[in-house]
Amino acid sequence: MKYMLLMQFSERSADFAPLTEWTQDEVRAHIAFMRDTNSKLSDAGELVTAEGLAGPEQARIVRAGGDGSAVVTEGPFPETKEFLAGYWIVDCESDERAVELAAYVSTAPGPGGKPLNMPIEVRQVMAGPPEEM
Repeated sequence: MKYMLLMQFSERSADFAPLTEWTQDEVRAHIAFMRDTNSKLSDAGELVTAEGLAGPEQARIVRAGGDGSAVVTEGPFPETKEFLAGYWIVDCESDERAVELAAYVSTAPGPGGKPLNMPIEVRQVMAGPPEEM
């Protein structure tokens, strides 16, 4: 089964400094952890894809206008208190394994090497519509 592991960032629940305040060594350690995690998942045959995302200051919200053309609202979005920082799509044998992987990813190091314990949302990737549809 495929699962999406979504790394959420929330100013309300973060008990660590923003990434812009980390030392270069702390940023390098964090990135090395992510690369190592991706390598381990790949070696285990569980990694489908993984990506970090640019911050919300680079985001754009797109809606269709009345004529179907794109209406774009560009950031920054100062009201943004939560955002998606990155994701993994993994292919593993059970919900329990997906939760285990999410818990591990949550331990990514932050300032001083302390685990960030960021919330990781786990959602199964649907193979098709629910049977009742």
